[in-house]
Formats: sequence, structure tokens, C-alpha cells
Amino acid sequence: MKKWIIVTGMVAGALGSSFAQQRGLVNTSTSPYAGRTTVDMGSVQWTSGFWAERFAVCRDSMVPHLWATYNDADLCHSFKNFEIAAGMDTGSFKGPSFHDGDFYKTLESVAAMYAATKDKKLDAMMDRTIAVIAKAQRPDGYVYTKSIIEQKQTGKRNMFDDKLSFEAYNFGHLMTAACVHYRSTGKTSLLNVAKKATDFLEGFYNKATPEQARNAICPSHYMGIIEMYRTTGEKRYLALAKKLIDIRGQTEGTDDNSDRAPFRDMQRIAGHAVRANYLLAGVADVYAETGDTALLHTLNHLWEDVITRKMYITGGCGALYDGVSVDGTSYNPDTVQRVHQSYGRDYQLPNLTAYNETCANIGNVLWNRRMLQLTGDVKYADVVELTLYNSVLSGVSLNGNDFFYTNPLAASADFPYHMRWEGGRKPYIALSNCCPPNTVRTIAEVSSYMYSLNKDGLYIDMYGGNKLSTVLPDGSPLQLEQTTDYPWNGAVTLTIQKAPEKQTGIYLRIPGWCRNATVTVNGKAVAVQSGSYAALNRKWKAGDKVELVMDMPATLVEANPLVEEARNQVTVKRGPVVYCLESADLAGQKVTDIAIPASIQLQPVAATIDNARLMALQGEARILPVADWNKSLYREVNPRTQPVTIKLIPYYAWANRGTTDMAVWLPLIR
Repeated sequence: MKKWIIVTGMVAGALGSSFAQQRGLVNTSTSPYAGRTTVDMGSVQWTSGFWAERFAVCRDSMVPHLWATYNDADLCHSFKNFEIAAGMDTGSFKGPSFHDGDFYKTLESVAAMYAATKDKKLDAMMDRTIAVIAKAQRPDGYVYTKSIIEQKQTGKRNMFDDKLSFEAYNFGHLMTAACVHYRSTGKTSLLNVAKKATDFLEGFYNKATPEQARNAICPSHYMGIIEMYRTTGEKRYLALAKKLIDIRGQTEGTDDNSDRAPFRDMQRIAGHAVRANYLLAGVADVYAETGDTALLHTLNHLWEDVITRKMYITGGCGALYDGVSVDGTSYNPDTVQRVHQSYGRDYQLPNLTAYNETCANIGNVLWNRRMLQLTGDVKYADVVELTLYNSVLSGVSLNGNDFFYTNPLAASADFPYHMRWEGGRKPYIALSNCCPPNTVRTIAEVSSYMYSLNKDGLYIDMYGGNKLSTVLPDGSPLQLEQTTDYPWNGAVTLTIQKAPEKQTGIYLRIPGWCRNATVTVNGKAVAVQSGSYAALNRKWKAGDKVELVMDMPATLVEANPLVEEARNQVTVKRGPVVYCLESADLAGQKVTDIAIPASIQLQPVAATIDNARLMALQGEARILPVADWNKSLYREVNPRTQPVTIKLIPYYAWANRGTTDMAVWLPLIR
């Protein structure tokens, strides 16, 4: 192997003054049709409580573990592919075709961590890596290691010639990582690579046939291109993103790829949930820049379809491993359209076989966060919070080293067949490791979801112990500290540390799940309403205190009776956290033997799993009569039950104590 020493470190300004200086994660600060923008990356510092604890695990375990994995050629080969493409080593491409994108997400997680910590070691790691990526890129901007390595070996120059091509997907994650790196470090080294890649895509799509243009599944590049437009100000990039939406449906497509019909004509969500949610997030970005009301109409229509008929109680998306397309049923068996990793039909939400790929759940966060920035409607913040606390955090172990690909709502050792991605956390998912770097970058960036800004002032979208130092759109500085043990406790205190000189609004989100909340400013009560933002407009001064108390009882939740697999069952939810029953807490009883009385009183109890602090719920349930189900499918109901004390744990914390049975939904005894 050859050894290379490469010097890098181009800083902001090298490309001129056209590069925007705002540093928000999704930077809608100048987007004409977005009502809100995020605070700058690094302006929120975790202090204590839930997210501070998760962030510490991300900093000390997730990011180092992930970085080591992606730089281990024997285990992963992802970075090695870049070295081979750059001519720094010899060999063949190894891994899935989306491996480049996995590495870009890993790089983005390091950049986001650097924004918060300013750790010089992270900066140096990125510099060395970016130099290799730049060397691997072709002079025309094309950068896809699989093809570049094969082209060197065969002389062929095929591009976008496969309906399962992940070239554009990889490009998209490069663009997003580049913008995050630039906003975190001020350096344009990776942004230069991404700019050349975006220029290449623009030239390619100006000449591509609709069929070639179709060969770009999982459209992360919609979000990436718009973020490049916001960062560089290149209007060509906005035109490219609009074109990519307009050409959808111009050639025969599939529900699996969400391109059977033009986007504006889509009537329902169907098919691969990651691709669909990435598409929706990208279209929301395009609407923020264009104000195309036809796009917003479809976004609203599809949001209603997902939230009211196809989303799990955990915020999970994509019920099916495999299935038949909603609209693609054919009486000719040879032409039946299949779907995989996909949304099902209305109310088709199985538990034991639920897919809920972690990447799809993250896509749900990306989409709803953008919808919040467009509209300011609290309902989108509710979905972001629900999904983060449940079906995103469930994707990584409490110690930060092991990951889930799928996130089912039940698990049983008695299940009669094996699923491709069944329970059991793994440090590296060899067949498809896309979810771990996606999860890690999301947790590294959660601070960017806490607050948003507009001309009216500051919005508190989520709660967690942190210090905020930001500048309002009019240039006024604002600093405050948020103290809370949320989500284990509904009390939040905001202390103003540096106030704007003029009257400013501070808006507190009152979640839709909260039935009773009180707000006081320096001890004086303010009227609030659930499912809205409590508006506090005044001339603030240092030392002012805002206290929010949200009532947070454990509640039983039932599903629409059309959700067949949850009928006559309930789950438990406390605040934004969904709970489950795990066999590790049953002392030999089976999860399937437990039923919940409608009158159950569940009390919060402090607990730890794998040294992670959490809040469990304890109460008296009932054990159903045990019977031998061997060689029987049905039996008469035995009404006798026995009392048993149960402990429920947060869903995100299951499967951290070995292989266990688990259930989110439990039979209800009325």
C-alpha cells in the first residue's frame, strides 16, 4: 500500500463573497416561503438531562465507533473505496452501491459534532478524509466510487444506467455533508467537491432522457441540491431541483419508487418508505424557495395520508417487508408490481412483522421539520418529537455501539419464521449499514431541532437542558438557559441571560399530547392552549424567568379499530415517550400472557438499563390463563386471570438486555 501525505484546509472566502454565512442545519433564513429558520449550528450547548446524556454517548461512543467502522477496510471498505478510486491503493469496489452515501453521513456526523465541541482532532480527521474524496472525484465532477473503480478497470463510462442506481443518492448526501461541514468549520474544501458534483448533475440532467433521469432512487439529492443553492446562491441549482420534480412521472414508473405519477398528481403514499419520505422532505425544500402551491397541496394531502392512516404510534414509517403495490395489482401475475420496505395500505400496521426502517423514521423527522419551518404549525413539531424519542432512538443501543435496521412493535421467540432483519442489535449491518450513520448524524444534530426563529422572535420547539446563544433576524442577541428533566418531568424553566433591547416574542410549544399546562413569567400566570405555541411578547431583561409545567400522566392509547392487529389492545404513552413490555421484566412470564386493565394506575419509577438513566412505569396488570397452544389454533376463553405487577420501559430502550420478547400493544381488559 502506498502512503500519501496530503495538505488541505481551504477556508471560507476562497470562493468569493457569494457563499451565504448563515449556519443553520436546514438554512431557510432567506427562503421566501418559509416562515421559520433554525438557529446556527453550535449555538445550542447541552447542559444536563435527557439529550445531554444522549449527546454525550454520541460524542464518546457513537461517533468514534462509527468512524472506526468506516475506516476499517476489512470490516466495511467504504473509505477504502475512495482511496482506490483516488489511485492511492489498488483493488476492487466492495460493498453496496450506496456505500459512498453511508460514508458521507458518517462525515456529516463528525462535522455536526465539531460544530458543538470544536474538537481540533475531529477537524483534522475531516481534513484528511476530504482530501481523499477530492482526489477520487473525476475532473468533470462525477464522484461515485463504484463506477469510477470499474471504469478504470474496464474502460467503460456507464452512468445512471441502472434503475437501482444510487449515484444521485450518494451525491445528495455529499451535498448535505458539505453544507454541514462548511457551516461547522467555515472551510470550503468539501463544499468545492460538492459544487463540482452539483454542476455535473446539472449538466447530466440537461441532456438525460426521462428514463435515465428515473434512475435516481431515494432522492436525498433534492434536499442536497436545495441546501447547495442556499449555501452558494447558485440559481442554477434551484432550477435543477425544480426540474427533477417536474420530470417525475414522465416515463413509466413504480409505486416502489414513488414515481408512478407526477408528484403533483400523487393521491397516496405507497412503496419504499425511505424514498417516499426523502422525496417529501426534498419537495418541501423546493416549495420553501418557489412557493409552488401545487407542491404544497400534494405535501398536505400526503401528510394527512401518512399521519391518519399509515404511521405507527412510535412515528415509525413503512409497515411492510414486501408486498403488492397499492395501485399495481394486476390480473396478469407476470405484471404485478411489488413493493418492499414500504408503506402498506390504509391501516395496515402489523406489529411482529413491522419493518419501520430507521432511515424511514429519520426521513419522517426530516420531512416534518421542514413542514414546521414552512408553516409554523405545532402539529409538525409533535411528529418530529414523537419520532425522535421513539423510532429514531430505538435504532441505536443505549451504549451507542449497536444498531437496529428495522423497528418492530413486537418480538417473540415463538414467532414461527425468521425475518430478514429481525430483532437483535448489531455493531455493523453488513448487507446494508445505511441506518447507523443516519442515526448518529441525527442525534449529533438534535440541538438544531430545539429552536427556530422568525421576525417575531424565538420559538421553543422541543425541550431539553441547554444554553442557547443566538442572534435574532433583526440582529439582536438573545441568550437563555433551559433547565428541565424532560421528558421524565413536564417542568421547564427558561432563564433569560442576555435580552434584546426591544420587545421580543418568545413562543413555547404546548404539545398536542398535553391536556393541562401552566406558564408563568416571573411568577405571573399566562393563558395557554394545548396544541399551540404560548406567545410571550414583552421587553425582556436578564434574569427574567419563564416557567412551563406540563401535566404528564401515563395514558392508555388505542388505535383506530381498522388497525386490525391493534384492535382491542392498548399501548401506554407518557408525554412524548411510548412504552413497551419486555420479557426481561417479567420474571419468567411471557409478554403474550399479560393484559392491561382499563383502570390500571401506572406510576413513574426511576430505572437504569446499561447505565442509561430512564423512567419506567409500574402498575398492576393481569396474567391471562396459560394454556398449551401446541398443535392448536383456537381455544375457548378462560375468564380467570391473576394479578401481576409489571414494569414498562420506554420503547427506545428495548433489546438492550440481550434477546428478549417485547410488545408495544397489549390486550385490554375492560
